[in-house]
Amino acid sequence: MSPDPYRYGDDALAGELLEGDDIVDPPPTPARKFRKGLGKVFMVAGGVMGLFVVVYAADLMISAGDVPRGVTVAGVDVGGMNRADAEATLRKELDSRLTQPVQVRAGDVEAKLAPKESGLGVDWAATVEQAGTQPLSPITRITSFFTTREVGVETKSDSQTLAQAVDRLAGTQLNHGPTEGGIAFVDIPGSDGGIEASAVEPRQGQQLADLDTAIETVEANWLGPSGIDIAMSITPVKASSEGVRLALEQTIRPAIAAPVTVKGEGRDAVLRPGDIGAAFLITAVDGGGLDVKVNPAKLQETLAPQLAETEKEGKDAAFEFASGAPTVVPSEQARQVSWQKTLQPYTEVLKKTDGRELPAVYDTKDPSLTTDAANALGVKEVIGEFSSSGFSGPAATNVQAAAAKVNGALVKPGETFSLNNRLVSLSSGEFTRAPVREDGTGEQVPGGGVSQFTTTLYNAAYFGGLKDAGHTAHPYYLDRYPFARDAKTLQDDGSTVDMGFTNDADTGAVIQATSSGSSVTVKIWGTKKYRVESSTGPRADVTPPPVEVGPPGCRSSAGSPGFTTSDTRVRYDIASGAEVSRETSEVTYRPRPTVICVPAPPPPTP
Repeated sequence: MSPDPYRYGDDALAGELLEGDDIVDPPPTPARKFRKGLGKVFMVAGGVMGLFVVVYAADLMISAGDVPRGVTVAGVDVGGMNRADAEATLRKELDSRLTQPVQVRAGDVEAKLAPKESGLGVDWAATVEQAGTQPLSPITRITSFFTTREVGVETKSDSQTLAQAVDRLAGTQLNHGPTEGGIAFVDIPGSDGGIEASAVEPRQGQQLADLDTAIETVEANWLGPSGIDIAMSITPVKASSEGVRLALEQTIRPAIAAPVTVKGEGRDAVLRPGDIGAAFLITAVDGGGLDVKVNPAKLQETLAPQLAETEKEGKDAAFEFASGAPTVVPSEQARQVSWQKTLQPYTEVLKKTDGRELPAVYDTKDPSLTTDAANALGVKEVIGEFSSSGFSGPAATNVQAAAAKVNGALVKPGETFSLNNRLVSLSSGEFTRAPVREDGTGEQVPGGGVSQFTTTLYNAAYFGGLKDAGHTAHPYYLDRYPFARDAKTLQDDGSTVDMGFTNDADTGAVIQATSSGSSVTVKIWGTKKYRVESSTGPRADVTPPPVEVGPPGCRSSAGSPGFTTSDTRVRYDIASGAEVSRETSEVTYRPRPTVICVPAPPPPTP
């Protein structure tokens, strides 16, 4: 074995060699390598740090007092310039923009704002001042070589003028109400009911969210390169443009492409495209679409006049007196278009390109009184009759008009007849103005004198054995009427009271009323059930008429006394002869004044 070239003693760590040994470098250990490398790193780092400090100090001294690097004002780069140059540069670059309209974006509106008229200007010194001073942070100074920082202008504005300008811009251009999406129809000139449909584009509604905030936004950004965005309060709409387009293309345009024919019995009706469009009910719905429905009433309004002659009004059976005795006028069944059934397939027809037809469907309805039912009512003989006379002139006209309205009236078993309901209105064209009382006195009123007919009808019902349903006696006795058996329609002031009777028999009652000249007759036809007797009571409490002096030109009147009297009606059963009922009514008549007219004095002698 060769001797070990190294020998290590206690002082081996000190690196001493023993005498007689060769000098050889020991192999590097890991610890030795680390110490050597670390020393080199510190030397390099120290050098770099020293260089950085030198560069930082030089950059800080060179740029002292200048605008920081990377600073822009309204998009103009003024970084690194001294403040005077920065202000000059800004004036040069921005001066032309001070008078250019500012682009304003607000919701779905774009508008322009004139700076000068809006009171906007620039404080140049304050703008440069707000760019700040040189930063001391080495990191900030390093990053400024690669980044920019927008500081904006310092606005000098007339606050009142600016507020008015922004508010005016909002009111005239930015604000608008919502427009819901829909369909618009326009007539095609020269066509036979042709129309064109177009989309009504939906548009959100918007209002300026806050005036003060908008003013601040304008002041901060009016010279910015990208314009101004102003916040708006939005009112959304339901429909979308796509939803409107789909409804237009898939539903509306096919529907109005051609007319629709409704085939009636003997005549057709046509819905032209304009009629079809007018009947649509179009509503925007959640989800962006349009709900398209049809208004059947609108279609019926168009079709009904065209199909009217294919329908037939129903008629109840009625009674007439052409031959003197009542005969039955046959009833007629009603036939009417059933619009619900006819229009049920309408929406499917609108989808077709040809064969756009609908059959009219009819409903029939039986009359409330058929011919057979009328014949079974037992209207075969006169059960009560009464006549009166003594009227003339306009009063005769009114009595004849009343008789014509009542003639042929049917009162079914259990029904109550109302004279006022039958006459409807005395102000109608059939009646004229005449004295309110049958003796020719009183105010001129519409229907004056008609109470003569009322009394005649009352007495016919009285002798027909029909039940009194209410009547009012005259305030004064008229010698043309039986005691306590008169009835009136007109009060002295021209207002009306009703007279009626109830048919309490199990057969029908038909009124025959005729008037000619100065007389009127009422007959009631049915099946005679009662024999009627009338008994008049004595006059009591007779009061002589007072005497009055009338005004010049008045009509003299003899007057009449007042008194109280009564009438008793006794009904006997025709079949058995037995008394069925006994009814007494008492009436008090007031005295009618005796009127003495004084001749008018002669006119003065000229």
